[in-house]
Amino acid sequence: MRGYDMISKANGFKYVKANQVYMQHYRNGAWEEGYLTESDRFTIAGTSTSLHYGQEAFEGLKAYRRQDGRLQLFRVEDNAKRFQTSCAYLMMPTITVENFVEAVKKTVLANADFVPPYGNNESLYIRPFMIGVGDNLGLRPAPEYIFSVIVSPVGSYFDGEIKPVDMIVSEFDRAAPHGTGHVKVGGNYAASLRSQVLAREKGFADAIFLDPKTHTKIEEAGAANFFG
Repeated sequence: MRGYDMISKANGFKYVKANQVYMQHYRNGAWEEGYLTESDRFTIAGTSTSLHYGQEAFEGLKAYRRQDGRLQLFRVEDNAKRFQTSCAYLMMPTITVENFVEAVKKTVLANADFVPPYGNNESLYIRPFMIGVGDNLGLRPAPEYIFSVIVSPVGSYFDGEIKPVDMIVSEFDRAAPHGTGHVKVGGNYAASLRSQVLAREKGFADAIFLDPKTHTKIEEAGAANFFG
């Protein structure tokens, strides 16, 4: 099948459940064999560190359909290495680059029908993540972990076609020096939600964050890196 001979399942940048989710458990000090499952629902302990203390890391990358119908990933090894850095910083067990890449490939291939057609600026968004789970009331690393990969067909992050958007500089800092700004963890994004909501209430697409030390240099936008 040619890359453009299919119907897109994307619904803007909203989650659309695909066929399969990748799951892998860390128990008793070791990673178990990963597997694919149809369920995208998780049952975890109410005292999990990911719920109370933010022990959670994730990545975001995309798969594209080429004109000949084949599927293409972009620099997935770099995402794997950054994921290792994020997990290690939050005292979570790391996933090897090979394990990460294989999990992503398995998930994409299992959901190949959800990769949008070639040439319409849509893609399959891939969300690998790790969460601390298990009974753990105090502030300490979790006893168990789940590594998972969830995918969804998506269009543009901002509503409508690809076009310039207006942003406003936030008065808040997104990440403190010597903190978690260099890793991709959930707490960084929770801290930026207020700025994002206030920006949209004022008619802007997103907020821009300045460097927290001098407030004179653009550091990043709320949803993505900034290249100027």
